[in-house]
Amino acid sequence: MSKLRLGVNIDHVATIRNARGAPYPDPLRAARVAAAAGADGITAHLREDRRHISDADIDNLARELTIPLNLEMAATGEMLEIALRHKPHAVCLVPEKREERTTEGGIDAAGQHNHLVPYVRRLADAGIRVSMFVDPDERQLEASRDLGAPVVELCTGAYCEAVIANDAEAVKVHLQAARKSAAVAARLGLEVHAGHGLTYDNVKPIAAIPEIRELNIGHFLVGEAIFVGLENSIREMRRLMDEARA
Repeated sequence: MSKLRLGVNIDHVATIRNARGAPYPDPLRAARVAAAAGADGITAHLREDRRHISDADIDNLARELTIPLNLEMAATGEMLEIALRHKPHAVCLVPEKREERTTEGGIDAAGQHNHLVPYVRRLADAGIRVSMFVDPDERQLEASRDLGAPVVELCTGAYCEAVIANDAEAVKVHLQAARKSAAVAARLGLEVHAGHGLTYDNVKPIAAIPEIRELNIGHFLVGEAIFVGLENSIREMRRLMDEARA
């Protein structure tokens, strides 16, 4: 199997900063630490309400990063213009609701086809690689392909919640759905990524799925960094991913 890439999401470094309205901790500094620790890319979600990552953060990351930037965003006119201005390596289109605590599932690529078409086209025309954050569902994978997105990111949230609940049957069901969806997506010609809720305790079964090329992980790594430091938290995740891949 090919080496599995790790994208480190730095959103919650900004969450900690914003809790006090201070200039620290700096997400760009976290991104540089992540790169030094072995991250293959940096993910940042610029939300409509700017609850964590800010426009200035995106300015700094786009200008200073030496590894690829993956910008997560909702399919809105404002976000499209920001992406076209900064031209990150990739854009991952995600659903977004103001009232949610965190992203609650994948985007409805099938049901929102007509809305999403111009976003995917304009991003692709600008040379930005487009990813669709979707639930592990064959209909959504086919819709992503039909939209012209070259990448899908499978939402692992339901699987991770089942692990936390110690629900062995649900873990089995959700893990099988991830495996099947990854295989289907690869057959459709899509590059497969995965993420949402991954931790040291649940990452290995996902990392072992051969069709998956990249994992995007953030909240757990930032939380673990409180105890061991960001570099160490990332290096341990990298080690577990590599073990699963071997």
